[in-house]
Amino acid sequence: MPPDLEEDAVLDAIRRRDLLKHTACGFGYLALAGLAAERAAAEAPPDPLWPRSPHFPAKAKRVIFLFMQGGVSQVDSFDYKPRLFRDDGKDMPFDDARVIANTGARGSEQRVMRPLWEFSRHGECGHWGSSLFPELNRHMDELCFIHSLHTEGVAHGPATLFLHCGATSAVRPSLGAWIQYGLGTENRDLPGFVTIGPSAGNGGARNYGNAFLPAVYQGTPLGKAGAPASEATIRNLSNPRLSEADQRRQLDLLLALNAEQSGPSSDPELDAVISSFELAWRMQMNAPDALDLSGESAETLALYGIGEEPTDNFGRQCLLARRLSERGVRFIQVTYGDSTANPAWDQHSNMPKHADHARRVDRPIAGLLADLRRRGLLEDTLIWWGSEFGRTPYAQQKGTGRDHNPDGFTVWLAGAGVKPGFSFGATDEFGHKAEQDKVHMHDLHATILHLLGLDHERLTYRHSGRDFRLTDVHGRVVEGILA
Repeated sequence: MPPDLEEDAVLDAIRRRDLLKHTACGFGYLALAGLAAERAAAEAPPDPLWPRSPHFPAKAKRVIFLFMQGGVSQVDSFDYKPRLFRDDGKDMPFDDARVIANTGARGSEQRVMRPLWEFSRHGECGHWGSSLFPELNRHMDELCFIHSLHTEGVAHGPATLFLHCGATSAVRPSLGAWIQYGLGTENRDLPGFVTIGPSAGNGGARNYGNAFLPAVYQGTPLGKAGAPASEATIRNLSNPRLSEADQRRQLDLLLALNAEQSGPSSDPELDAVISSFELAWRMQMNAPDALDLSGESAETLALYGIGEEPTDNFGRQCLLARRLSERGVRFIQVTYGDSTANPAWDQHSNMPKHADHARRVDRPIAGLLADLRRRGLLEDTLIWWGSEFGRTPYAQQKGTGRDHNPDGFTVWLAGAGVKPGFSFGATDEFGHKAEQDKVHMHDLHATILHLLGLDHERLTYRHSGRDFRLTDVHGRVVEGILA
């Protein structure tokens, strides 16, 4: 064979070898990709609400948040400050948050106002509590207080949004939505996130919204703030026009039509709607029983103050929270408030009004704690009680009320994963600013997620080119309160 032809043959053989090699690699890659896709499909939840494993073992399975809308006064309830009794009526300089926000001036003159209720020690832990909450004082050995909380926003709207969503103005997912996104739901027949009596003001639906998370994670509202608890039901839960069989056929047709549009590249909003149709059908069969209190014993109803005034309304809401929690609802929010510009606990000129609100919630909350404990639910249920901020230790405009105070206030937790009969952090000697072991609202968010087995830095969602999280600014787990 001539040298040039021999060289061509060798080059041709090399090309054929390389082609076979790359083809084999290509088919191998396709096979590997197919196997990986099958594995991913097998590991992926069938729908976005399917239960997910936490990042690490959880101490709590669910959360009940008792939202005292408007701002309970910490210095009149659980943050005992003898200095207020001693200096009552004196004019002294304070860094008032609202004055600073409006003028930038510090050290404005304010008149110190003593608590309107007397304090005493309660329980084996000996924690101080005022006569404002006599029933809760009997459960002092179960409560874990954070006395050094501080937050963002001096007005109700921004502070309420920050409490629920971790941002004062930007549209962000709510805490309940993040929890559903991270863990899914335990009960396939009920929503995983329910808000009872939510307010239409100061953030409104954003306080239980999903923002940029898929719509399936938003909260389901029951009733509205201030409305009778008998109205705390899910809208359009029943269909008086169609029989159950006709509704089933209608749903099957919708699912068949929607299936044509769903798939790996489908719109997540469409997937959420499809899931909501299926959930709505299951809820018609199961939600009425969960919301029906008629089967509860007379002793249980009395425990919550149901059938009596002024505790009947909030008592029913707290009992609903217990019934939903024992059925696997992951996050339940119960709001004591209203939809006005000055909601419930917001006493700028009439601090004695705190007593009226306390009488409505004190017994129901104590009843909820007792009921959860005797049913064994407190072991894996976290109770969170608190407001968007506290109140000042001095009289607003030297009158008879207290203004908003985001710089230092009190919340308490109880149940799964926290130290019972324990106090963490402290405000200054007036109860004005967080001073010792300060806890930011994002720290509280991070701690609640931690108790549910979620790492707040790993619980992220990709949106607009970056990863967002609930604690988007900062946040740390408050290790000192963990049991």
